Amino acid sequence: MSEQLVAKIQRLKRERNAVILAHNYQLPEVQDVADYVGDSFELSRKAAATDAEVIVFCGVHFMAESAFILAPHKTVLLPERLAGCPLAETITEDDLRRKKREYPEATVVCYVNSSAAVKAESDICCTSSNAVQVVNSLPSKQVLFVPDANLAHWVAGQTDKEIIPWRGHCVTHHRVTEEDVRRAREAVPGAVIAVHPECRPEVAARADFVGSTSALLRFARETDHREIVVGTEMGILHRMKKENPHKKFYLLSPGLICPNMKMTTLDKVARALERLEPRITVPEGTRLRAAAALEKMLAVT
Repeated sequence: MSEQLVAKIQRLKRERNAVILAHNYQLPEVQDVADYVGDSFELSRKAAATDAEVIVFCGVHFMAESAFILAPHKTVLLPERLAGCPLAETITEDDLRRKKREYPEATVVCYVNSSAAVKAESDICCTSSNAVQVVNSLPSKQVLFVPDANLAHWVAGQTDKEIIPWRGHCVTHHRVTEEDVRRAREAVPGAVIAVHPECRPEVAARADFVGSTSALLRFARETDHREIVVGTEMGILHRMKKENPHKKFYLLSPGLICPNMKMTTLDKVARALERLEPRITVPEGTRLRAAAALEKMLAVT
């Protein structure tokens, strides 16, 4: 890591009155330069609460949109404009409108890993941390859950609601297989296996712990096990190792790398601060409707 480049970022951050946010899956050097590291919605809430005028979101497009939804008076920058999310891209607002017509009695629960436009078409949002709580809070018996089918399956196992899943997947988590779990058990027989609920149902069923990125980080801190096999994007290992230097961490599958999360570099962070570009905004009508879905979630949790 270039000390000169880091110093430049810190100087620009002060000059712009900016805050730098980095998702847990970002490159280690990007995490290290950030003011806050965490999951997407947790970071958006922190950014909205700060006095910073500029938010630099080191993540993917829907995350920067969420920050703007919560803090429309701030300048929101995404250092790499092309950093998208294949899961979020599996559904559009038109897709959701058509699906809603098929299930007019269903309440639409939208995972935050989705576009602002899809959030705006939804009744309430959820995160992987609170998805079960949100679903169980609803008066309706039928829930249309978008866009992640694996998360929907995991929620379905913890509720008596009828869950209608959208057939979207996070390609990074979905490529993990049962065979990866079997191999990990053989390779590190004393380890505990902890995975994200975006993994396939059969992978989650064979794991020792299933939880969101925040829950996985908490589990890593609190478990008595000294060896942990982690089933989520590899970027989280950097933080886990920093927080738990006395423990050993292993990646469940070599496929657990999200190319979009690795597109943001320190050079791009510095460039974004210099130019105040690329800016992410959301049309006001869409923003207000998406904000309402997010606020309903916050009222529950």
